[in-house]
Amino acid sequence: MEATLLKIVATINAYLSDYILIFLLVGTGLIFSIKTRFVQIRCFGEGMKKVFGNLSLRGGKQESGMTSFQALATAISAQVGTGNIVGACGAILLGGPGAIFWMWVIAFFGMATIYAEATLAIKTRQVDDDGTVRGGPVYYITTAFKGKFGKFLAGFFAIACTLALGFMGSMVQSNSIGSAFETAFGIPSWVVGIVLVVICGIIFLGGVQRLASVTEKIVPVMAAIFLLGGIVILIARIQYIPATFGMIFKYAFTPNAIIGGSLGAALKAAISQGAKRGLFSNEAGMGSTPHAHAQANVEKPHEQGVVAMIGVFIDTFIVLTLNALVVISTLYTEDGVLANGYVGSITETLDKTNLAQTAFGTVMGADFGAMFVAVCLFFFAFSTVLSWNLFGKINTTYLFGKKFAPVYTIIALVFIFMGTLLKNDLVWELTDMFNNIMVIPNVIGLVALSGLVAAEAKNAKKSLK
Repeated sequence: MEATLLKIVATINAYLSDYILIFLLVGTGLIFSIKTRFVQIRCFGEGMKKVFGNLSLRGGKQESGMTSFQALATAISAQVGTGNIVGACGAILLGGPGAIFWMWVIAFFGMATIYAEATLAIKTRQVDDDGTVRGGPVYYITTAFKGKFGKFLAGFFAIACTLALGFMGSMVQSNSIGSAFETAFGIPSWVVGIVLVVICGIIFLGGVQRLASVTEKIVPVMAAIFLLGGIVILIARIQYIPATFGMIFKYAFTPNAIIGGSLGAALKAAISQGAKRGLFSNEAGMGSTPHAHAQANVEKPHEQGVVAMIGVFIDTFIVLTLNALVVISTLYTEDGVLANGYVGSITETLDKTNLAQTAFGTVMGADFGAMFVAVCLFFFAFSTVLSWNLFGKINTTYLFGKKFAPVYTIIALVFIFMGTLLKNDLVWELTDMFNNIMVIPNVIGLVALSGLVAAEAKNAKKSLK
């Protein structure tokens, strides 16, 4: 039964990611890059200044919503998860080192897309009498399309988002945590699942304010620890860094030299893996992070738009890239076990769940490397579960009202536990499918309001003069 379902879902994903997803992600990114006059370049410095100029890990309790940094931290906690470690490793194994280049391409254009998402999330959000802030794609979709079509499209997104993030996505995160801890510490996955359910349940019950308080502290710390460990590896392998970058660019256009097959098939694999895993990593265009950015207490939508861009930059160009450089410089270089590609008996011992642990272990030692990645993965995936639960909750509230929230929370906790019991491949394929489906209604809503986004970017440029 599970094998049959895996085959069906994988076929659907192959079609979506190889054809529809690439067109939508790159096309939408191009549209907003042009309409905003490449806001990701023009306003990059402004975004960095807003993020790091007033950086604080103690934003304090807000009357409603979150501070701009808390919203960014919540968004980054959703973005920086298993996609940066396990997802990137899967892309490299199946698409070769060149898949990272295509992730960069997707992320560059994605910075313009996420600017649009955050900007529209602020412009179309709603605030209840009790101060609860509700915002995200369902609200800008219904702004773009009035009547039955808008309600259908928003409802379609809300259902896909709840399944993709609140339920299936949480399974991916807990599955990766469980696998990593079982490899590193010998702790059964189901035990890890119970611990996760208890901790997550406590935070879920605290609402948006408790979530914001946790993410604003955990995100900077977890990123710093992982980056420090990665830098240590790269220093130890510094003589291989030029070759590592060389492989990324070389195999972006001739991946068949490392993954085999014809050039056309290999190039298709490299690009599709870069697009699919790039989406899962930085989530630009998927419609997830606008839920967090809608919570930001800012004066103008543009302000959170440029902050959102930095989230994609941190996720892909810093965290994911660092992990990729570690993997390639330790395993794909001339002395690495994957120097001749992912072929032969090595496929029986290495997969996307333990590839990063193996890479870090080449310098740190097998045991310590596995433990280091397991601990980092725990914080990455744990924080993602927290944010995704909020995003799913916002959409179930849109669909069924606030009274359904306790039921949603219980179901989400069950899925978190289930993730530690299922096989990895099926969990990932199911999540990919719903992630891909989310993109479609979100992109339709974004493009319909592209003029509004362009006007915001233009007005912000005038106000800076």
